[in-house]
Amino acid sequence: MAIEHASVQVARKPWGMADLSPWSSIDVSGDPVGELWFQRVDKDAPSSALLLKLLFTSEPLSIQVHPDDEFAHSIGLPNGKSEAWYILSAAPGARVALGLKRHLTTQLLRAAIRDGSIAALAQWRPVAKGDIIFVPGGTIHAIGAGIVLAEIQQRSDTTFRLFDFGRHRELHEDSAVAASDAGPPQTQSGPRRLTDTRSVLVASPHFVLERIDLQANSHWALDTDRETWILVIEGNGRIGLTNTTVGDVIFVEADSSGIEVGPDGMSGLIAYPGPDPIASLLQDCAGRTINSAGTSAAAHSPKSSKIIEAQT
Repeated sequence: MAIEHASVQVARKPWGMADLSPWSSIDVSGDPVGELWFQRVDKDAPSSALLLKLLFTSEPLSIQVHPDDEFAHSIGLPNGKSEAWYILSAAPGARVALGLKRHLTTQLLRAAIRDGSIAALAQWRPVAKGDIIFVPGGTIHAIGAGIVLAEIQQRSDTTFRLFDFGRHRELHEDSAVAASDAGPPQTQSGPRRLTDTRSVLVASPHFVLERIDLQANSHWALDTDRETWILVIEGNGRIGLTNTTVGDVIFVEADSSGIEVGPDGMSGLIAYPGPDPIASLLQDCAGRTINSAGTSAAAHSPKSSKIIEAQT
């Protein structure tokens, strides 16, 4: 059991940003920072099943694909890499790609990688703050410029590039073709309200991602039987013994913790292994009455979020 303020690993990327505020106060002098990886404080602790990141893009990332579990096992890897993105901010015109506009044969996919036409065949769509995008392993995808997002994923760093916007890094044609579901993305479900404070954004076999919106000066009990990651995205408060504000991440491993919310309220993302939401994850210490619909009599509506719907 553990409750800890996660440590941060900085990943510098050519497409990153020089200003990470308000998400981090880390000194980013030098090469731009593209990713912040949140880790267990104890480097000897068992590896977590999930990895939580923040991504900062001033340029588009490569068009890429990650393996699903089946393909990962076939090449000797322990698991694939399904992931979900929550858009924290997006510049006007920012966009992401998810899947392709139409199904491609293996021969056509190879040709599109070789001549670069895969960039036009990808299914691009605009994004805005609060959008949720689920990217199952095998889905061809890309993140455009001008975006800050939180990503929860299976713990894997296996990526196969199909197109790199002129950066001249290696492409992985054979592996990308073998790993890709070369067609439109799967249909995705929208957010589902669990209680007046909890909304399930993504529920998959590998992880559940929730948004929580807690009232100012309220007190809560968090109780989880598995690894759980909490990212504060608005407001401030205290989780366990740690004061938290925007950008802070708390890791909880099969433990209980109190949450004291500050005077401005607190919103956060919570992620843990799936497939189903933890029914008793969050309890209101004020003892509000919960009705049959799972909401309290004095309901507090969470801020709106939407999921990027697949287009077929």
